[in-house]
Amino acid sequence: MRRRFFRLVRGAAILCLVIMATLLVARAVDSQRGPPLELWHTYVPDEVHAGDVDRLDWGGYLAAEARVFDAVRSEVTDKLPPEERTPDNRYFAEAPINPDRFAQNWNRSYVLEPAGTPAGAVVLLHGLTDSPYSLRHIARRYRDLGYVAIAIRLPAHGTVPAALTDISWEDWLAATRLAVREARRRVGPTAPLHMVGFSNGGALAMKYALDAIEDPRLTRPDRLILISPMIGITAFARFAGLAALPAVLPAFAKAAWLGVVPEFNPFKYNSFPVNGARQSHRLTMALQDQILRMSRAGRLEGLAPVLTFQSVMDFTVSTRAVVSALYANLPANGSELVLFDRNRNTKLGPLLRPVFDAALNRLLPAPPQKFRMTTIANAGSDSAEIVERVVEAGETAEHERSLGLLYPRAVYSLSHVALPFPPSDGLYGNEPDPAEDFGVQFGALAARGEVGVLIISMDSLARISWNPFFPYVIARIEGGIGRPPARSE
Repeated sequence: MRRRFFRLVRGAAILCLVIMATLLVARAVDSQRGPPLELWHTYVPDEVHAGDVDRLDWGGYLAAEARVFDAVRSEVTDKLPPEERTPDNRYFAEAPINPDRFAQNWNRSYVLEPAGTPAGAVVLLHGLTDSPYSLRHIARRYRDLGYVAIAIRLPAHGTVPAALTDISWEDWLAATRLAVREARRRVGPTAPLHMVGFSNGGALAMKYALDAIEDPRLTRPDRLILISPMIGITAFARFAGLAALPAVLPAFAKAAWLGVVPEFNPFKYNSFPVNGARQSHRLTMALQDQILRMSRAGRLEGLAPVLTFQSVMDFTVSTRAVVSALYANLPANGSELVLFDRNRNTKLGPLLRPVFDAALNRLLPAPPQKFRMTTIANAGSDSAEIVERVVEAGETAEHERSLGLLYPRAVYSLSHVALPFPPSDGLYGNEPDPAEDFGVQFGALAARGEVGVLIISMDSLARISWNPFFPYVIARIEGGIGRPPARSE
């Protein structure tokens, strides 16, 4: 009997090894498809990591950042082969999309200072593969209302995609701590401190706020604003590290990449390395564990109110995780979740996947809840008018009011990337500000023609990059500026 058991165990182990070897071979072979790796996929700049970041001040961080940008210029831009010196390559010095050609390179960290003495400070954290560009409209509004805005470039961003192959989420969190230290230095110990996080930056903002409850040396924020926060991501990311295993052999270096794409966006990477997915998964797992642990211990009572804006339709992060892993654990501290429903006035018929038709109803928890639940949706299935439906914390009744906005008929939903950008954004808006020229206008493109002609996929063009309800978002953010809610200690 024992021999039979060991034979079964050995057989199962051998089968597992065979399956794993087969999958790795398949991954190695599949990785050879597509375009070859370019300089921006192979040159890894010398970024500062967590231990060094914790020892730097803001000036030291900017100096280290400048050295990284100088190195990318000398090792990538100046060494481009002739065939890569094209207008659609952001790393070509004379390309219209080269960030150094603009009045301000929004890939770099920046500070926006108000006139006079600051009334408070806000720290803004961008998303994965993104740059400080993405939150500039919110930063400007804070500045206009008297706050100093600190928008930090998280390590490995804004330069070359290869930088993300040698980075960890702990490095990003160290940069978050540095930005908060600088914000507090500029406004003193008692002025309000807000944090705004987009996507992966939302996870970092929440992680920092939780750490600040457990570590009295850290400054607690007075308000958290999360935009499409990365509280949870797809299960594939759990195994993303295994997908890169063939890359230990130089011949299969492309296996370290989930996507190798031309770099035509001046403020965001298009190519995506496996390590980016792996670090995001590690961060979300650490965050979810901490939320649950602190909730069970009653430690979340000291958390600042959280205002979250989230599209029901989100291909990048898990909307369900925002509800179940975050809001279900929050105390009654004045937090609010704002969900943007799909456009039910757009008749997609059989083209709409049935699972998405009832997505909102599956996400909404039954009232009463400890947080304010807000839904932005059509007034009716045949109406483009947008209404706000609110169930206050602790209540069951729903209150509705018109927002005076319309859901554009050609837009069937918002997207993960759209929420922080107004229609007037020079790069992503559908009505870009003519005063800004970034060499390309993604949101204004309405491409129709033959497939295979453009260097960009049609999926990318179809994904909305601007938010028709941005006036609502900015108004809700403004509602809490200068009047931080009371916080339990």
